[in-house]
Amino acid sequence: QVQLVESGGGLVQAGGSLRLSCAASGLTFSSYAMGWFRQAPGEERESVAAISRSGGSTHYADSVKGRFTISRDNAKNMVSLQMNSLKPEDTAVYYCAAAWSTSRWYVAHEAHEYDYWGQGTQVTVSS
Repeated sequence: QVQLVESGGGLVQAGGSLRLSCAASGLTFSSYAMGWFRQAPGEERESVAAISRSGGSTHYADSVKGRFTISRDNAKNMVSLQMNSLKPEDTAVYYCAAAWSTSRWYVAHEAHEYDYWGQGTQVTVSS
C-alpha cells in the first residue's frame, strides 16, 4: 500500500530553520507530483509548496515565497521542504501529499488533486 511518512518537525524559535522530509513507498514516485500542505488549529488546510514529477516546476504560497524551498529526489523516493526564517504564523501540522500526473511539468495546487496523504508532522514556531 502507499505510504507517505513525514519527519523533521519540531519546536523552533522565530527566525530559525527546519527541514521536513517525506519518504514515499508503494507507488511509482516519479509518476507523482508532490506537495506540502499545512493546517493550523481552526484553519483550513492550505497549500504551502508543490513540485512537478520532474522537479523542474515548483509553486509556493505567497506567504512562504523566498523562505521555503521544496525539492525532490526521485532516486530516493523523497520530497523535502526546507523552511528558513520561520515565523510564529508558520505553526501548523505539515502534510506531504502525492498527485498522480501524466505531465512531467505539472504542479498540483489544490488539495482535491492529491491522491495520497501522509499523517502529518507538527511544526511549532515560538516567538
